[in-house]
Amino acid sequence: MTEPLVSRMRSFGTTIFAEMSALATQTGAINLGQGFPDTDGPAAMLDRAVHAIRSGANQYPPGPGVMELRQAVSEHRAERYSLAYDPAGEVLVTVGATEAIAAAVLALCEPGDEVIAFEPYYDSYAASIALAQARLVGVTLRPVEGRFAFDPDELRAAVTPRTRMILVNSPHNPTGTVFTRAELTVIAELCQEHDLIAVTDEVYEHLTFDGAPHIPLATLPGMRERTVMISSAGKTFSVTGWKTGWVCAPAELVTAVQTVKQFLTFTASAPWQVAVAFGLRHEGEWVAALRASLQDKRDRLMDGLTAAGFEVFKPAGTYFVQTDIRPLGFTDGLEFTRRLPELAGVVAIPTQVFYDRPERGGHFVRFAFCKKDEVIDEAVARLKRLSV
Repeated sequence: MTEPLVSRMRSFGTTIFAEMSALATQTGAINLGQGFPDTDGPAAMLDRAVHAIRSGANQYPPGPGVMELRQAVSEHRAERYSLAYDPAGEVLVTVGATEAIAAAVLALCEPGDEVIAFEPYYDSYAASIALAQARLVGVTLRPVEGRFAFDPDELRAAVTPRTRMILVNSPHNPTGTVFTRAELTVIAELCQEHDLIAVTDEVYEHLTFDGAPHIPLATLPGMRERTVMISSAGKTFSVTGWKTGWVCAPAELVTAVQTVKQFLTFTASAPWQVAVAFGLRHEGEWVAALRASLQDKRDRLMDGLTAAGFEVFKPAGTYFVQTDIRPLGFTDGLEFTRRLPELAGVVAIPTQVFYDRPERGGHFVRFAFCKKDEVIDEAVARLKRLSV
């Protein structure tokens, strides 16, 4: 039998997260690789999900999503960002942000179109673009004065007559960068000059540190009408397993995305939608406490990584700390992370797998700090073996 998998997906295989999580299980290593919390979200929101299940919210909800959640999302966008979205036609509930991104790319890109994304990028971006038979064009984020940033001239040079879309992730996974207003202005000007659509992955919108502001691209002049704004409950409320996300965009863009989404999953789970609506309306203080806790965990892990000999980059948001392994005498992050359970009893993620050009990120390794303090402390104690 010939290879059954379509050619455009053959280069993807098993995700790096599955490989490293399996390695952690096999070796008993502490998993600081995959970005999921080891604590639950707000108790009242969890109770609301249980109540929804016991109250009969167990059948198909409307395709666009439960109106209660769409209204809550609309209120949240207005209150937080002064962005007005009609819940009846400009908000779409999805099975997490990953589905929202895939549906947006599939809906809005023709074969041969080009999609610009900032590398290193979350691995689902490349897969979604390949499924659409479009072409990913990477613009590299590089360390500049302690944070990862792009070269505006390199971004401008990446735009061609085939460019259809710029995919923007801020706060950025895996570097932890939060794009500044000046950086977003460059992106906005290019989108307007070349009539491009922006798809924005904003799942870490509430998880920024040291006062760094999250600025949605859609808030910039001329950008609401050409931006597909994507977020989710998973990171905001520490319920990554609920897979409940949403799209906010002008009606014609939402209609396009929903046309594809309905043939992927049709709709998203009803009980989680009801609970997330409650969370958006009532759990702001819980989210603020989570943000403060994560900032402390970030600093805790950064101190330990520095003491172990890594060069450490301070993230302004997300769950992740980016490190350079060269001070430890290593240059290949994939080799290093495969050996790290043996060397120190810890699992991390090699950043090079998130690049179009892996050689540009071969010396970077990502660690997650969305874990209990005692887990971070034990991981730090183990990592000290590297500096002995």
